[in-house]
Amino acid sequence: MSQTIRSTADGTSPAGRSHDISGKGLKTGQLGLLAVVVLGISTIAPAYTLTSALGPTVNEAGLQLPVIFLIGFIPMILVSLAYRELNADSPDSGTTFTWVTKAFGPWVGWMGGWGLLAANIIVLSNLAGVAVDFFYLFLAQVTGSPELADLASDKVLNVATCFVFVALAVWVSYRGLHTTKIVQYGLVGFQLLVLGLFVAMAFANWSTSETAIPFSWDWFDVTKIETFGQIAAGISLSIFVYWGWDVCLTVNEETANGKKTAGLAGTLTAVIVLGIYLLVTIATMMFAGVGDTGIGLNNEENHANVFTALASPVMGPFAILMSLAVLSSSAASLQSTFTSPSRSLLAMAHYGALPERFSHMSKKFSTPGFATVAAGVLSAGFYAVMHVISENVLNDTILALGLMICFYYGLTAIACVWYFRNSVFSSARNFFLRLFCPLLGGVGLFVVFLQTAVDSWAPEFGSGSEIFGVGLVFVLGIGILALGAVFMLIMSRVRPGFFRGETIRKDTPALVVPE
Repeated sequence: MSQTIRSTADGTSPAGRSHDISGKGLKTGQLGLLAVVVLGISTIAPAYTLTSALGPTVNEAGLQLPVIFLIGFIPMILVSLAYRELNADSPDSGTTFTWVTKAFGPWVGWMGGWGLLAANIIVLSNLAGVAVDFFYLFLAQVTGSPELADLASDKVLNVATCFVFVALAVWVSYRGLHTTKIVQYGLVGFQLLVLGLFVAMAFANWSTSETAIPFSWDWFDVTKIETFGQIAAGISLSIFVYWGWDVCLTVNEETANGKKTAGLAGTLTAVIVLGIYLLVTIATMMFAGVGDTGIGLNNEENHANVFTALASPVMGPFAILMSLAVLSSSAASLQSTFTSPSRSLLAMAHYGALPERFSHMSKKFSTPGFATVAAGVLSAGFYAVMHVISENVLNDTILALGLMICFYYGLTAIACVWYFRNSVFSSARNFFLRLFCPLLGGVGLFVVFLQTAVDSWAPEFGSGSEIFGVGLVFVLGIGILALGAVFMLIMSRVRPGFFRGETIRKDTPALVVPE
C-alpha cells in the first residue's frame, strides 16, 4: 500500500529523521534480542532490588505490597511504549536527552538528560553499597566467622571496598559490550536460579514459620490502602524496583536492528521482571509475614537487606546461595548499569551539551572510555559522601532515586506525546501508543513525583536524616535537580551551540497517512 508523506512545517525530513541524529563511533550489531533482555534484567537486578526494597515498601503499603507492585508496573509499561515509539523514529544512545530535546528544545532536553544521569549515579552508589554488605556476609558464611560480616559497618573499610567494586565494574564496562555480555549471562542466570529455589522452598515450608500468614486475594485490593500518600510512596518505591529496563534502549546503536529490537527488549524485560517480583513477594509475605519483630518484613532491622534475615529460615544450609546471588546480582547490575550513564554522557558531549572530552572513544574497544571512567568516579564519590551524612544510606538513596526516575521517565513520556502530536489521530494505533498510553504514564509519574517531593520535605521521611531541618530525601532528590539547572546555565555559556539549537533541532515528525 502506498503512503502519502506530508512534510512538517519546519521542513524536516520525513518521519522526523533529520540530519542532527548521528552515530558516535559505537560498534554496531553487537547484541541480539536475548542479549539485550539479559542486559535489562541485569540492570534491574531482581535479587539485589528485592532485598533493598521489600522492607521499605512493606513499611508504606503493608499487606497491599503485591498490588503496589502491580500499580507501579502500570506507568512503567505505559512509558516503555513511549520509548518504543521514540526509538523507532530516532534510535540514539542519548535516549531521554535526545528525544526530549527534539520535542521541547535544548533546555528541557538537558534537564531530562541530567535526570537520567543523576538516577544512574545514585543507583550505582546504592548497588556498590549492597555489594559491599553481601561481600562481607558471604565471607562470614564461607569461613564460619560471623565477625567478618561486621566489617561492613566500618565506614572506612566499607568505602574502600566500594571503590574496589566500582573500579572492577568500570574495567569490564570499558572493555565493551562483548565482555559485558559474557559476564552477564553467567551472573543473571545464577541469580534467577537461586531466586527460583528460594520461592520454591518458601512456598513448600511457609506453614512452618512462626510469623507465616496464608495467601489472600485482599493483598491485591488497592482500596485497603488508607491514604494517597501511602500509595504515592509505595509506587515511588516500586518504580525503583522496575527501573533499569531503559538500558535496552540506551544500546540501540549497538544492537542488531536497533529500531525494533531495543524497544521490544525493554517491554519484554519489564514484563518478565513483574512475574519474578510477584512470585518472590507472595512467597516472602507468606513465610515471613508483615510484622515488626523477628523475620517480619516490617522489622526495621531487616529493611536494608531482607534476604539477610530470611535466607537461613527459608533455605537452611543453602542460605549461602542467596547471599552469593545478591552479591552477584548487585555486582552484575553495578557493571551493566555503567552502560547507561556512559552512553548518555557520550551523547550529550557528541551534541555539544557537555565538554567534548566526554565524547572520547576508546580506539581499542570502541567504547565511551572517558565517560565510563567519569561515571565511576562520580558514583564512588557520591557513595562516600552519602555514607557519612545518612543514617540509612540504602533507604534514603532508594527514595531519592524514585524521584529521579519519575522525573525523567515522565518527561520522556510527555515528550513522546508532543513530538508525535501531528500523527496521533491518524490511526487507532497512533492514538493509543503515541497519545493515550504515554500521556497516562507521564502524568501518573509526575503526580507521584510531586506527592513524594512534598512528603519528603519532612525529616521523618526516610531514615530521619536531615540537613538544616529539611529531610535528606528531599535534599537529594530536588537538590540534585536544582544542581543540574546550575550546571545547565554554566554549560550554556561554555557550549552555547547546543542551546542555540545548532546540533539537535526541535522538530516534529511528518504525518504519515495510508492512502
